[in-house]
Amino acid sequence: MQQPIMTNEAGACPTPVPLPDCAEREWTRMAIARLQDDGRRSADTHLLKPLFRGLQGISVYLKDESTHPTGSLKHRLGRSLFLYGICNGKIRQNTTLVEASSGSTAVSEAYFAQLLGLRFIAVMPHSTSRQKVEAIQSFGGQCHFVDRANDVYDVAIRIAKETGGHYLDQFTNAERATDWRGNNNIAESIFHQMEGEEFPIPEWLVMSAGTGGTSATLGRYIRYKNLATRLCVVDVENSAFYDAWRTGDLQVTASGSRIEGIGRPRVEPSFVPGVIDHMVRVPDAASIAAAHVLSERLFRQIGGSTGTNFFGLCWIAANMIKAGRQGSIVTLICDSGHRYTETFYNPNWLRENGIDIDPYRQMLDRFLDHGEFTPGL
Repeated sequence: MQQPIMTNEAGACPTPVPLPDCAEREWTRMAIARLQDDGRRSADTHLLKPLFRGLQGISVYLKDESTHPTGSLKHRLGRSLFLYGICNGKIRQNTTLVEASSGSTAVSEAYFAQLLGLRFIAVMPHSTSRQKVEAIQSFGGQCHFVDRANDVYDVAIRIAKETGGHYLDQFTNAERATDWRGNNNIAESIFHQMEGEEFPIPEWLVMSAGTGGTSATLGRYIRYKNLATRLCVVDVENSAFYDAWRTGDLQVTASGSRIEGIGRPRVEPSFVPGVIDHMVRVPDAASIAAAHVLSERLFRQIGGSTGTNFFGLCWIAANMIKAGRQGSIVTLICDSGHRYTETFYNPNWLRENGIDIDPYRQMLDRFLDHGEFTPGL
């Protein structure tokens, strides 16, 4: 085929110039390869099936996200945010990365920044657990503290501008960065692992909301695959999500959650209420009590957000038992409890914050052993 003749405005052939060496593209290829390698090593996690005597006809499953290299569900999100930023040309060879995070997401992002040799700064409240701060720093990340949880957004944006960096913005990009139709996302993984079970299509998936990205992925995948499963999102005290879903007002605000990693003072852009079938607000005392009860039955500590998930699962199970329904319910172990030894597992912290978990502990033990669920606590 005859090649076109390139000419300049005067009609003459332009002087040849060297093509760019595209060194930045080579870094991009290297970065994507490293992230994909990590995905192959750690994308899937165990689906646990604890047995509870009181839950006859109800099969409970726990997707254990605490086994990721950075110890939490946010490992998936961190990788997705990095891939999203790189593929959109926002993250380059020497880009400083900044995030607003109360902990677990920043831990995972610090890990991936170190993997790619990039500087990482996490903006977080002073109340963030010491263990999370130390984990971020162990991966080479820096921590910038603010007094009020609501300040993390503006401060992160400011630092990104001052450093010429990129604001990862998990609260906006969580639902955008994850391929909700599949590609080994958490929803696809759950349903694949459930295929051989007695009730392979869960009656309910139960998930708490932090960014809202995971619940959006679960809800969208359920609809995309035309499954009968329903999604219950559990929220916590002093969080805006439940009121936004109940009223339809996405501008509602709240004071901010005590359960690290979930609940927000505002409705985050990644929260998609339209894919949620039901929401439950869980008291903080119930969340922490559920974390204690489940930890004892799994023989290892789990985090407070997992307690919220598990209490919501028990509430769903109690309603199914009351209605004479059988089936499976799936929720997530979001992270390990070792990050909360100074708070949720510290009697002094509970006492100082006026949190009495004993009534809920007794209620949950009675339910799991005998199927008796006491409403109204």
